[in-house]
Amino acid sequence: MVMDDPRTEPQTRVGGGWISGLVLANLGLYMAFLTPIQVLLAEQIDAIDPSGKEIALGWATGVGALVAVVANPLAGALSDRTGGRFGRRRPWILGGAAAGAVGLAVTSAQTTIVGVTLGWCLAQLGLNAMLAGSSAVVPDQVPVGQRAAVSGWIGIPQTLGLVVGALLVTTAVTGTAAGYLLLAVLVVPAALPFVLLTRDPRMPREARHARTVRLTDFWVSPRAYPDFGWAWLTRFLVMLGNAIGTLYLLYFLKDAVHHANPDEGVLVLTLLYTAGVVVTAVGGGVVSDRWGRRKALVSVSSVVMAAASLLLTFWHTWPVAMGAALLLGLGFGAYIAVDQALITQVLPSAGDRAKDLGVINIANSAPQVLGPALAAPIVAYAGGYAGLYLTSTVVTVLGGVLVWRIRSVP
Repeated sequence: MVMDDPRTEPQTRVGGGWISGLVLANLGLYMAFLTPIQVLLAEQIDAIDPSGKEIALGWATGVGALVAVVANPLAGALSDRTGGRFGRRRPWILGGAAAGAVGLAVTSAQTTIVGVTLGWCLAQLGLNAMLAGSSAVVPDQVPVGQRAAVSGWIGIPQTLGLVVGALLVTTAVTGTAAGYLLLAVLVVPAALPFVLLTRDPRMPREARHARTVRLTDFWVSPRAYPDFGWAWLTRFLVMLGNAIGTLYLLYFLKDAVHHANPDEGVLVLTLLYTAGVVVTAVGGGVVSDRWGRRKALVSVSSVVMAAASLLLTFWHTWPVAMGAALLLGLGFGAYIAVDQALITQVLPSAGDRAKDLGVINIANSAPQVLGPALAAPIVAYAGGYAGLYLTSTVVTVLGGVLVWRIRSVP
């Protein structure tokens, strides 16, 4: 395939093999990202400190997310400056996968809350480097008219990774340590087909950054680039609503729904959620690409996700939880496909795509820091789980409304 100039918007459509390789790499990435957050960290911390598990889990995930806030844009900026035959993105995809695997292995051996937190921070460091590279290849190589569909395919592993990961760590191995090690073993092979079998366009030498990364590089002025600022804020709000609503899912099923087997319940809800994502992710992306409009679909999908949280505000029953999981998946599938395509259209500079997407990814990671800080006191002092899900509803709706402030994308 003929490679487009990386300094311009790509024009050549990518094929099924390219998409499949990126989907597999993202499957390994999100298995390693999400399975610990949803299953392994919760179980490991519950075994270490059952009486203080909510606060301890919040600290571990929050500090890990804080590492992600720094690591993702930094790795992106370094990726933008990377030269050599291997390209700009592939070294970070493969190297990040290897570092993430080491972090998971370290976490598996910990028996204290501090140790778990430090191990998870190491894993976040590597996995976010991998994410920085894999996120940038889409605006690097996928034309605007194909981006929402490709983003939909990539969005599926964000949920399927948790399903596959949860199935593997609960059925293929026994114990949390073995679960971490299994994920560590899988993340690197998942990245290899894309890294080895696809090309990575190199920035011409004269167009490369001549200086090292500076702190000021990560500031993207909302005054100079208002659409980028609104895209960041709306992504942050929707992801904050998601983080608030899903962080304590295992404990919600155990303490509010009184499910007989909360671990099994989380798996069932995840399967329903994933089914919803699969139904709308690619289809929503294709509709957006053909229609040429992004904002309306982002707004509608945000409202659908908010409706799922609203159900859990008033009804703490197993049937309602299953319905809410499916509804959340239907909304999130379309949202992640279309919003990601929208974001790639408001990036300030072709030469800084990975760095700017890293700044956007702060809007994905920062809610993991702020979410526990908000969720823990809400559950403890401000309405319990009803207050938690009402907060999630309001924040998600706000994100869906503010997307209309973006002007350059229809």
